[in-house]
Amino acid sequence: MAIFEIDKGKAKRVRLSEFKLEKDLQRLVEENIETIFNCRFIATEFSTGNIHSGRIDSLAISEDNNPVIIEYKKVASSDLINQSLYYLHWIRDHKGDFQVAVNRKFGKEIEVDWSDIRVICLAPEYKKYDLHAVQVMGANIELWQYKIYENGILSIDEVYKRTSSSNHQETEEYSEKNPIMVEAGKKAALTRKTATYTLEQHFENLDDNILELFNATRDYIISLDSTIEETPKKNYVAYKTSQNFVCMQTYRKKITLYLKLNADEIETMPKQGRDVKNIGHFGTGDFELTIKDLKDLEETKYLINEAYKNIGG
Repeated sequence: MAIFEIDKGKAKRVRLSEFKLEKDLQRLVEENIETIFNCRFIATEFSTGNIHSGRIDSLAISEDNNPVIIEYKKVASSDLINQSLYYLHWIRDHKGDFQVAVNRKFGKEIEVDWSDIRVICLAPEYKKYDLHAVQVMGANIELWQYKIYENGILSIDEVYKRTSSSNHQETEEYSEKNPIMVEAGKKAALTRKTATYTLEQHFENLDDNILELFNATRDYIISLDSTIEETPKKNYVAYKTSQNFVCMQTYRKKITLYLKLNADEIETMPKQGRDVKNIGHFGTGDFELTIKDLKDLEETKYLINEAYKNIGG
């Protein structure tokens, strides 16, 4: 992908650059980890002990309180995949070590969500064999590619997203629908089957009107982009691309959404919304939206869309 800098109507190609040291890349990500990966930093070069004799490049915790491992390479290397897989298995067997590190960093007991462990590999490129190997392994490994340019621009793109194939029956079930909804439906079905927490837990006790509202709300959210993931958590359902932009909680008589929006930037505060930045709540957004019927949903869809655009799509 060519990058051009526009100056007074003239386009100038921006040349690729590189990090002098791998540590420079690691330091940049760690110092900006919340902006880049929406995680909270825990430790750098985290030791896995004398027996395992390894060091995790960056250890973090996600906005959903999932463990996060980040490994870096300045050049394409298959060792990156192997190291990441090794650390993934290590952290599964050493949950206590991770909990201690979290408590030491944040000074309080955080309930770690072990239903998902994010392992992020960051490199300038990947060999086709590495992409194939990760697909075959089916491990929770994300492959991200970075490019650094001479004008200080850094681009980071996910080149492999953790996915699994749905079965033939699921394909048939969605075959008559809109292509965007087909893909979304497959993802939702997969999530319901594989997640520790299920979607059904969030709607099984709803009355008919709220169940209809629940389905209409999630259909709208998923339809914004075919890459949106639906992830049931213990207390809410998260919708994300690179990070959560909506977290949905269900109640018998209403649905509450927590959006990635700054209430101070909303021109006219809707009656259904409020700022909860300084109020304890489940979910990862600071703007609360309460929806009690389809009319509420129609009136506030634009805010859901703004939250999606706010994280960069």
